[in-house]
Amino acid sequence: MKNLHYKLLSVLLIIGLIFKLSSCGNSNNLTNNNESSINISQNQGEQESEQLEEKIMFIKIGDNTLTANLVDNSSTRALLELLENGDITINMRDYANFEKVGSLGTNLPRNDEYFTTQAGDLILYQGNQFVIYYDTNSYSFTRLGKIQNVSQQELKDLLGSGSVTITLSLTN
Repeated sequence: MKNLHYKLLSVLLIIGLIFKLSSCGNSNNLTNNNESSINISQNQGEQESEQLEEKIMFIKIGDNTLTANLVDNSSTRALLELLENGDITINMRDYANFEKVGSLGTNLPRNDEYFTTQAGDLILYQGNQFVIYYDTNSYSFTRLGKIQNVSQQELKDLLGSGSVTITLSLTN
């Protein structure tokens, strides 16, 4: 009987250890059955620290110029390096009524993570596609930054319903 108690105690300890070790992962996303994502920030200052010392990029759409704050990752550093050599013009097409997408003409490093976009998010998709979101979408891609001071409707109006040509620049 004493042997049975030791075996049972050992099994419970092993199960507890496995449970404890499996919960050590650092998940910032919870997904419900509807596949919608809820982002949980571990620290409210986290996003602020991701900003590239207030590094900004300008996006010209027709006669309008938008300002975007960039996050700090190897993708944005590579994009900034390209922009130091001059402006980048991108022909973008509408995709699925929530984003405009166009080729950068080169590959940048990827820092893919699963998250839900919001209007104004700037994304690198598959390492060579520049994307401006004007609505939400959940997927795994690389965050580049966010357009500032523009509503979802204003952004939709600026981008239009079909193709659009934009210019990325470090100068206004």
